[in-house]
Amino acid sequence: MRITRCSNNYGPHQFPEKLIPLFISNLLDGRNVPLYGDGSQIRDWLHVEDHCHAIRLVLEAGRPGEIYNIGGGTELSNKELTGRLLDLCDADWTRVDHVPDRKGHDLRYSVDWTKIREELGYRPRHSFEEGLSRTVAWYRDNRAWWGPQERDRSAIGSGP
Repeated sequence: MRITRCSNNYGPHQFPEKLIPLFISNLLDGRNVPLYGDGSQIRDWLHVEDHCHAIRLVLEAGRPGEIYNIGGGTELSNKELTGRLLDLCDADWTRVDHVPDRKGHDLRYSVDWTKIREELGYRPRHSFEEGLSRTVAWYRDNRAWWGPQERDRSAIGSGP
Protein backbone atom coordinates (compact mmCIF):
# COMPACT_ATOMS: atom_id res chain seq x y z
CA MET A 1 0.00 0.00 0.00
CA ARG A 2 1.12 3.51 -0.84
CA ILE A 3 -0.71 6.69 0.04
CA THR A 4 -0.79 9.94 -1.92
CA ARG A 5 -2.01 13.36 -0.89
CA CYS A 6 -2.34 16.19 -3.36
CA SER A 7 -2.85 19.89 -3.61
CA ASN A 8 -5.77 21.44 -5.50
CA ASN A 9 -6.35 19.91 -8.94
CA TYR A 10 -7.49 21.75 -12.05
CA GLY A 11 -7.92 20.91 -15.71
CA PRO A 12 -10.51 19.89 -18.28
CA HIS A 13 -13.61 17.89 -17.32
CA GLN A 14 -13.63 19.13 -13.71
CA PHE A 15 -17.16 19.59 -12.45
CA PRO A 16 -18.05 23.29 -12.30
CA GLU A 17 -18.49 23.41 -8.54
CA LYS A 18 -14.75 23.79 -7.93
CA LEU A 19 -13.12 27.23 -8.00
CA ILE A 20 -11.40 27.21 -11.40
CA PRO A 21 -14.20 25.64 -13.48
CA LEU A 22 -16.84 27.64 -11.56
CA PHE A 23 -15.07 30.90 -12.29
CA ILE A 24 -14.43 29.99 -15.94
CA SER A 25 -18.02 28.86 -16.59
CA ASN A 26 -19.48 31.90 -14.84
CA LEU A 27 -17.23 34.28 -16.77
CA LEU A 28 -17.96 32.58 -20.09
CA ASP A 29 -21.68 32.82 -19.30
CA GLY A 30 -21.38 36.55 -18.54
CA ARG A 31 -21.94 36.01 -14.83
CA ASN A 32 -19.94 37.30 -11.90
CA VAL A 33 -17.64 35.18 -9.77
CA PRO A 34 -17.74 34.91 -5.96
CA LEU A 35 -14.42 35.69 -4.26
CA TYR A 36 -14.35 34.77 -0.58
CA GLY A 37 -13.22 37.54 1.75
CA ASP A 38 -10.27 39.52 0.47
CA GLY A 39 -9.02 36.60 -1.63
CA SER A 40 -5.81 36.20 0.35
CA GLN A 41 -6.24 32.43 0.80
CA ILE A 42 -3.31 30.64 -0.84
CA ARG A 43 -3.57 27.42 -2.83
CA ASP A 44 -1.05 25.24 -4.65
CA TRP A 45 -2.41 24.23 -8.05
CA LEU A 46 -1.79 20.82 -9.65
CA HIS A 47 -2.80 20.02 -13.22
CA VAL A 48 -4.82 16.79 -13.32
CA GLU A 49 -2.44 15.21 -15.85
CA ASP A 50 0.51 15.92 -13.53
CA HIS A 51 -1.46 14.35 -10.69
CA CYS A 52 -2.05 11.20 -12.78
CA HIS A 53 1.63 11.08 -13.74
CA ALA A 54 2.64 11.33 -10.07
CA ILE A 55 0.24 8.56 -9.03
CA ARG A 56 1.74 6.31 -11.71
CA LEU A 57 5.24 7.05 -10.38
CA VAL A 58 4.13 6.16 -6.85
CA LEU A 59 2.50 2.93 -8.04
CA GLU A 60 5.52 1.86 -10.07
CA ALA A 61 8.43 3.08 -7.94
CA GLY A 62 7.11 4.23 -4.59
CA ARG A 63 8.04 2.35 -1.45
CA PRO A 64 5.29 0.26 0.16
CA GLY A 65 3.87 1.83 3.30
CA GLU A 66 5.04 5.32 2.37
CA ILE A 67 3.05 8.52 1.95
CA TYR A 68 3.80 10.81 -0.99
CA ASN A 69 2.55 14.38 -1.26
CA ILE A 70 1.91 15.61 -4.79
CA GLY A 71 2.09 19.31 -5.53
CA GLY A 72 1.94 21.47 -8.61
CA GLY A 73 4.55 24.00 -7.63
CA THR A 74 2.44 27.11 -8.15
CA GLU A 75 1.10 28.81 -5.05
CA LEU A 76 -1.26 31.69 -5.69
CA SER A 77 -3.71 33.65 -3.61
CA ASN A 78 -7.30 33.27 -4.73
CA LYS A 79 -7.16 36.95 -5.70
CA GLU A 80 -4.12 36.36 -7.94
CA LEU A 81 -5.83 33.35 -9.52
CA THR A 82 -8.99 35.39 -10.06
CA GLY A 83 -6.96 38.05 -11.87
CA ARG A 84 -5.46 35.45 -14.20
CA LEU A 85 -8.88 33.95 -14.95
CA LEU A 86 -10.36 37.39 -15.60
CA ASP A 87 -7.58 38.10 -18.10
CA LEU A 88 -7.98 34.74 -19.86
CA CYS A 89 -11.75 35.24 -20.12
CA ASP A 90 -11.48 38.87 -21.29
CA ALA A 91 -13.22 40.16 -18.16
CA ASP A 92 -12.37 42.74 -15.51
CA TRP A 93 -12.71 43.16 -11.75
CA THR A 94 -16.28 44.47 -12.05
CA ARG A 95 -17.22 40.79 -12.60
CA VAL A 96 -16.08 39.86 -9.06
CA ASP A 97 -18.49 39.73 -6.13
CA HIS A 98 -16.73 39.78 -2.78
CA VAL A 99 -18.62 37.41 -0.49
CA PRO A 100 -18.09 36.66 3.21
CA ASP A 101 -15.38 34.10 3.83
CA ARG A 102 -16.42 30.64 4.98
CA LYS A 103 -15.89 29.83 8.64
CA GLY A 104 -12.82 27.67 9.05
CA HIS A 105 -11.65 28.35 5.48
CA ASP A 106 -7.98 27.31 5.14
CA LEU A 107 -5.73 30.32 4.77
CA ARG A 108 -3.18 28.17 2.94
CA TYR A 109 -3.55 24.77 1.31
CA SER A 110 -0.30 23.38 0.01
CA VAL A 111 1.75 20.24 0.47
CA ASP A 112 5.49 19.67 0.76
CA TRP A 113 6.28 17.43 -2.19
CA THR A 114 10.03 17.22 -1.63
CA LYS A 115 9.87 13.47 -0.99
CA ILE A 116 8.25 12.52 -4.32
CA ARG A 117 10.55 14.91 -6.15
CA GLU A 118 13.73 13.56 -4.55
CA GLU A 119 12.81 9.85 -4.35
CA LEU A 120 10.88 9.40 -7.58
CA GLY A 121 12.01 12.32 -9.74
CA TYR A 122 8.52 13.81 -9.98
CA ARG A 123 8.23 17.21 -11.61
CA PRO A 124 5.06 18.82 -12.95
CA ARG A 125 5.03 18.67 -16.75
CA HIS A 126 2.56 21.53 -17.17
CA SER A 127 3.46 25.10 -16.33
CA PHE A 128 0.57 26.74 -14.52
CA GLU A 129 0.26 29.44 -17.19
CA GLU A 130 0.00 26.92 -20.02
CA GLY A 131 -2.25 24.55 -18.06
CA LEU A 132 -4.64 27.31 -17.01
CA SER A 133 -4.80 28.73 -20.52
CA ARG A 134 -5.53 25.28 -21.97
CA THR A 135 -8.17 24.70 -19.28
CA VAL A 136 -9.97 27.93 -20.14
CA ALA A 137 -9.81 27.01 -23.83
CA TRP A 138 -11.27 23.58 -23.08
CA TYR A 139 -14.25 25.07 -21.21
CA ARG A 140 -14.72 27.63 -23.98
CA ASP A 141 -14.72 24.86 -26.62
CA ASN A 142 -16.82 22.34 -24.65
CA ARG A 143 -19.82 24.30 -23.43
CA ALA A 144 -22.06 21.33 -24.31
CA TRP A 145 -20.27 19.30 -21.64
CA TRP A 146 -20.58 21.77 -18.76
CA GLY A 147 -23.35 24.16 -19.79
CA PRO A 148 -26.46 22.04 -19.29
CA GLN A 149 -25.36 20.56 -15.96
CA GLU A 150 -27.13 21.60 -12.81
CA ARG A 151 -24.68 23.29 -10.49
CA ASP A 152 -24.61 25.76 -7.68
CA ARG A 153 -22.87 28.82 -9.02
CA SER A 154 -23.17 30.72 -5.77
CA ALA A 155 -20.40 28.94 -3.86
CA ILE A 156 -16.82 27.99 -4.51
CA GLY A 157 -15.95 24.30 -4.12
CA SER A 158 -13.34 23.36 -1.57
CA GLY A 159 -10.55 20.85 -1.50
CA PRO A 160 -8.79 19.16 -4.36
